[in-house]
Amino acid sequence: MTLSLISLLYKDIAELWLLLKKCTDEIMHQDIIPLYAADIQDQLKKQFAYLSGGRGGNGCPVITFPDYPAFSEIPEKEFQNVLTYLTSIPSLRDAGIGFILVIDRRQDKWTSVKASILRIAASFPGNLQLVLVLRPTGFFHRALSDIAFRFNKDELKMKVPIIMLGSVSELQGYIDKTQLTEDLGGTLDYCHTRWLSRRTAIEGFAQKVKQTAQILQSFGTELAETELPNDVQSTSSLLATHTEKKDKMKEDIRVAVEQGNDILGSITKPVTENPDYKLNQDQLDNQTTVERLLAQLHETETAFDEFWMKHQQKLEQCLHLRNFEQNFREVKAALDIVSERLSAFTDVGNSRSHVEHILKDLANFKEKSDETVTKAKMLASERDAFIQSNHYAVDSIIPKCSELHNLCDAFTTETERRRKLLNKSLELHDLLEKSMKWCDEGIYLLASQPVDKCQSQDGAESALQEIEKFLDTGAGNKIKELNKIYEEYAHILNEDLKEHVQKVFQKQESMEEMFQKRQVSLKKLAAKQTRPVQPVAPRPEAFVKSPCTSPGLQRENVSNSESSALRRVNYRKGKSEMTELHQSRGGSTMDDEENLAVLRQHVMNELIETERAYVEELLCVLEGYAAEMDNPLMAHLISPELQNKKDILFGNMEEIYHFHNRIFLRELETYVEYPELVGRCFLDQMEDFQIYEKYCQNKPRSESLWRQFSDSVFFQECQRKLDHKLSLDSYLLKPVQRITKYQLLLKEMLKYSKNCEGAEDLQEALTSILGILKAVNDSMHQIAITGYDGNLNELGKLLMQGSFNVWTDHKKGHTKVKDLARFKPMQRHLFLHEKAVLFCKKREENGEGYEKAPSYSYKHSLNMAAVGITENVKGDAKKFEIWYNAREEVYIVQAPTPEVKATWVNEIRKVLTSQLQACREASQHRTLEQTQSLPLPLSASSCASPSRNHIRNTKKMEEKKADLTSLEGCGTTVAPKYPEKGKASPTSPDKKAKRHEVVSDPTPFGLRGWAKPSHSLDASEENDGWSSAEEALNSSDAEEEGGGGAGEMKLTPGKYTVVTDYDKGVSEEFTVKSGDLVQLIREGEDGLWFVKNLSSGREGWIPANNLLMLIGNSKSAQSLSSSESGTASSNLSTSSSCSDSCNVSSTSFSDIKG
Repeated sequence: MTLSLISLLYKDIAELWLLLKKCTDEIMHQDIIPLYAADIQDQLKKQFAYLSGGRGGNGCPVITFPDYPAFSEIPEKEFQNVLTYLTSIPSLRDAGIGFILVIDRRQDKWTSVKASILRIAASFPGNLQLVLVLRPTGFFHRALSDIAFRFNKDELKMKVPIIMLGSVSELQGYIDKTQLTEDLGGTLDYCHTRWLSRRTAIEGFAQKVKQTAQILQSFGTELAETELPNDVQSTSSLLATHTEKKDKMKEDIRVAVEQGNDILGSITKPVTENPDYKLNQDQLDNQTTVERLLAQLHETETAFDEFWMKHQQKLEQCLHLRNFEQNFREVKAALDIVSERLSAFTDVGNSRSHVEHILKDLANFKEKSDETVTKAKMLASERDAFIQSNHYAVDSIIPKCSELHNLCDAFTTETERRRKLLNKSLELHDLLEKSMKWCDEGIYLLASQPVDKCQSQDGAESALQEIEKFLDTGAGNKIKELNKIYEEYAHILNEDLKEHVQKVFQKQESMEEMFQKRQVSLKKLAAKQTRPVQPVAPRPEAFVKSPCTSPGLQRENVSNSESSALRRVNYRKGKSEMTELHQSRGGSTMDDEENLAVLRQHVMNELIETERAYVEELLCVLEGYAAEMDNPLMAHLISPELQNKKDILFGNMEEIYHFHNRIFLRELETYVEYPELVGRCFLDQMEDFQIYEKYCQNKPRSESLWRQFSDSVFFQECQRKLDHKLSLDSYLLKPVQRITKYQLLLKEMLKYSKNCEGAEDLQEALTSILGILKAVNDSMHQIAITGYDGNLNELGKLLMQGSFNVWTDHKKGHTKVKDLARFKPMQRHLFLHEKAVLFCKKREENGEGYEKAPSYSYKHSLNMAAVGITENVKGDAKKFEIWYNAREEVYIVQAPTPEVKATWVNEIRKVLTSQLQACREASQHRTLEQTQSLPLPLSASSCASPSRNHIRNTKKMEEKKADLTSLEGCGTTVAPKYPEKGKASPTSPDKKAKRHEVVSDPTPFGLRGWAKPSHSLDASEENDGWSSAEEALNSSDAEEEGGGGAGEMKLTPGKYTVVTDYDKGVSEEFTVKSGDLVQLIREGEDGLWFVKNLSSGREGWIPANNLLMLIGNSKSAQSLSSSESGTASSNLSTSSSCSDSCNVSSTSFSDIKG
């Protein structure tokens, strides 16, 4: 059919083209006029000859040669042109009869007459019928002409007779008066100018018609030879181009027709004005010529219009076809995409809420896909239009339309099938949830029945009635036959769902079994009792712990799956043993344990259900908002300022979603039957919970961005599509709410699991979660610090943060400043890191939400390697001291409560203790290296053997040097080696505490030098110039540890003998030699003693540790008074300074003089 239509179309076009060509050929092959009036217009204007339109008796055209004095001066070429043009105007028939020449020479001479006749006879191009000459009217010339004509008759002999006329009356005897112009005595209306203008117009019109015919023929050839394009754009462009050319052709034809009508009107105007007026033959010929040209023009226009109509139809059908083909490709591709997306809806859901979410997604997907399906159906419906229009390609269009119909029907059918499957799944989950709810209500009923009231006959009967009444409600709630469920829902049951059905059915059977046992027990109690029974309420402390500890709780080298399986095996074993023990102890304890089990199960159900809802909400936000920000179809709704801000708005929500969806939720579901062991699930995944810290740190930026664009059309459209009642900011808060919810659920679970096997893990998980919450909270404060030049991450982990009142008491400060500082506290927010403590000024911010959160302006920092503490300050239980660099700077810190103070003091003590341990281990390691590098003693053959006493003294001195080296090791410039990989660091907390901590820098604190000056941004304002003096454990309330071990003596004022030399080679420094007598005068701050060398008379301050080595076991020759001693010791910090003891070898005594 298509080929026949195409053939028919092309046949019609070919026929019309031939017709058009025939019409144009007729016009173009008309008689060719040798000359046009426009070409010789100036020559014709001389009017030495003209064609008046008059006719002779037999219709011969009359050419008049009026009296023209300069006739002899006319150039031959002009003369020939005018005669040729005039003889070409009459029709061929009239011109064939011959012309009548009227030569008017009435005012001329005979000589001129003779010359004129000879010239005309020699140059006239046409046939001559008669020559009439009006001879001169003068007497002389008239007589002369008669005589001359007779004598020269042979010379003037022409092919036609020449008649000499004496007057116009004689002329009228040959030519009718009506055919003669007025100058010849006739009545013929003739105006040479009008005649010339009309001839020019007619000839111009004829040329216009001819040119139009040529252009039409050329354009028709172009249209006929045009090949149809293969794409929409080319076809549309070609149609527009051809239409534009056609319109130009039509305009040219219209102008030509208008021109012809004007000429025709001017010819017939006299007749129109005067009906009695008769046109002469030339006018009639002109009228006939113009009418003929107009008729040809109209015929050509008609042929062109028909040809164009077919050609336009061909192009429009081609364009329609190309549009259809392009739309077909686009719609089919869109249908393929939606069909592929529909095929992804294979999940039947793992809970009612999940199924509802999938159904909602399917409905939204169908709503979005309806537009594509509608387009496809509309495109397929164009089939009838193609058939009705007899489109040449209808045979190729019909199969495509049928294909679109089939695709749409298949998509609709599949969508409906998926929806029915999900509705069936929803029906199954409703049944399962009803069964689970019924089981939970039953277990709660059993747990809520008071044991003491059931001991009486009436109480037992009442409880039995409650149970029977409850069991009657099971008809519409419980699963009756498992096989029928499998059969009815076989097409949606996958392995996971089938397992879930089995678990619910098992739970139902277990619950019914519990009811049966309770009914048996109550029936026994309801029977008539032989003696009264005194009911006794169970005491909570009567609960017994599990008699065995499951080895499954050990998780050092066991994988998750293996440890989970092992835990459950051991748990079942322990549970069975506990059940036997409960049975042996009576029903009261067993019932209480059942009550706790029900409550634990309720908490576990809430944990899992809320976790599933949380995961679904995260997925909804990620798909409904975050993914839509990358959707090109939604790009026009997003303002330019919001583009590329997805990471700021959503943070790492996608990472949180994948963790909970792929890992944590699945792990939680494995503990559904063992809720008391769920603490282990939290502990195993505790490190992953640190991702919340990153989310919370980004929350201020996210909330600020949301406030700027909360009114965006994009967010409103996303909310509308998701059918959310709450806006996006409520869902962005979900992760913050969820991480705080876990600790509440763990507390509840722990409350009901005090005597269970997993109680220890629950407590540890609760502690770890609280630690993460604290770390998140601390990090939120830490990121608000401004003005700190360094990298806060280099300060180690943030341990504590809080607001305090702070007083300063610096030795090197001005007295007035010191006095003022003692009475006027500064409000400071302290940040305790592993390597430094930062003092900041809290600044409240104006705004909403997170923008209202305070910021902290950095003021000072103290290196923890040079910090000491005094735990108690006289007069206030909330104060403690942080001092720096041998108490050159003292900061009295007042906590809000004594409890906060105790927490901070303990944390600072831990940091300082870990520094001391790291310092000691580094010193021991270095001492060991030095010992191993000592040279071997010389052999007896190589040198003389020293005396035994000398050897003993040498060894004793080496031991003392080694002891001194071990004390000096911390201050040497040689950096200690780090602990070997895999070995526990002495500063590391225990394994349980590290579950939620980030591993810190292993470098021992204090080994990088304690003389580093502190940073200050506002020294003039706060008098905060700082120095440093390291202390490892400094508490004024603790007992003194001494410089060495437990066996070392305690220093008291008195005189002592120095047992070893100490000389660094500088004469001005305080030096002592073995045998010198020194006096310990008084003990100062920071473990320093004011010492006088009685041998040299010099005085100075010496650290207590150095004194112990210098005086050894020397006895005091004199001691200070007890009051003086007490005063000195009251200001002493309890522990020896690691920094002081470690820097003996590098710091001279003069450097530490008072």
